[in-house]
Amino acid sequence: MPNTIVTPSMIAKEALMQLENNVVMARQVHREYKKEFTGGQGDTVSIRKPVKFIAVDGATRSNQDVEEKTTTITVDQRKNVSWNFSSADLTLSIEEYSERYIKPAAITIANTIDRALHGLYNRVWNSVGTPGTTPASFASIASAAQRLDEMAVGSDNRSMILNPDAGYSVIGDKLTLDSIGSTGRTAYEDAAISRIAKFDVFATQNVQNHTVGTKAGAPLVNGANQNVTYANATGDNTQTLVTDNWTANSAVLKAGDIITIAGVYAVNPVPGEGSTGKTVMSYLQQFTVINDVTADGTGNATLTISPAIITSGPYQTVSAAPGDNAAITVLGTASTDYPQNLAFHKNAFALVTVPLEMPDGASFKARESANGFSVRIVKDYDIDNDVDIIRMDVLYGVKAIYPDLAARLWG
Repeated sequence: MPNTIVTPSMIAKEALMQLENNVVMARQVHREYKKEFTGGQGDTVSIRKPVKFIAVDGATRSNQDVEEKTTTITVDQRKNVSWNFSSADLTLSIEEYSERYIKPAAITIANTIDRALHGLYNRVWNSVGTPGTTPASFASIASAAQRLDEMAVGSDNRSMILNPDAGYSVIGDKLTLDSIGSTGRTAYEDAAISRIAKFDVFATQNVQNHTVGTKAGAPLVNGANQNVTYANATGDNTQTLVTDNWTANSAVLKAGDIITIAGVYAVNPVPGEGSTGKTVMSYLQQFTVINDVTADGTGNATLTISPAIITSGPYQTVSAAPGDNAAITVLGTASTDYPQNLAFHKNAFALVTVPLEMPDGASFKARESANGFSVRIVKDYDIDNDVDIIRMDVLYGVKAIYPDLAARLWG
């Protein structure tokens, strides 16, 4: 009995399954598939953000929109893997063909997608852990859980993803080791460590490092009362902050650096009782720097930071606006690399995939989409080299849609 010819549909279905099985972070975030997409790489799509409500104090009703707000995501990540093959390869069983070609290709793309999602760490301002110290215990995991609790992040759908150094160190802690179950055969299951401190914990090589800027100088806030209202925050809850006393003409900060400002404390996002406003925490509010920063010839620099400095109302982020000449502290040692392990609720980050157009000139082609992923398979003949070529393509975009629902665990 002859073998069944492997069809493009069979390859696409297998590729989609292997892709989903081999992503880790991408399975833990908010996902959407935009089947109506008609644009190309670099275009934007609009997605519905999961609903967030703010508790209102007192008996007077203050209506909140119940429709899901939207945000735009740029679909700028186009990735593909291709390989040569012979007609004889198509007579393999789909299992053999998958093991030889599809699975390795899917793993490569899965890792690329996960790295893009991990790259969103630089939009997250909440940070715990000690830069330069590998998280190695239940206590280190719990510090991230505590920070999310303090920021009123829901305890469901929480994940933590560690780099291999932290992952194996946590496994070695007896409190953790006692709770570990068996792992499965997919990359996703192999990455799973256990459920610890309200997190589903995973370890992967795709956790990214952050290099701290030079921090040159003794930076200060230049001008008092640099705060905004929620309505006047720019971008995704960002604002500019005018500073001085940096070393002149120096590249002082990197996008993703964490700063604190003297006298500017974090607040619990849940309103306090009566007219007292939100509860002030015992630690300074952390801000992430959105863009690389270079000081001018007199040591002045304007930073773009997130979250915006909001001192009152339902979206209050800080205890008070910074004073003039308030000292600025940058987390970590200058020009040093630190792993950025991530603790997050599912709705902190989003992955959007869109369908790629099917080429008219190719007869061997297929596209499959499910569970927020989309894969296209196309085969063609290379007349210059006299070989058949098959390629697997994905098109997607990522974004931090609610970075306040995440925290970095520095390593």
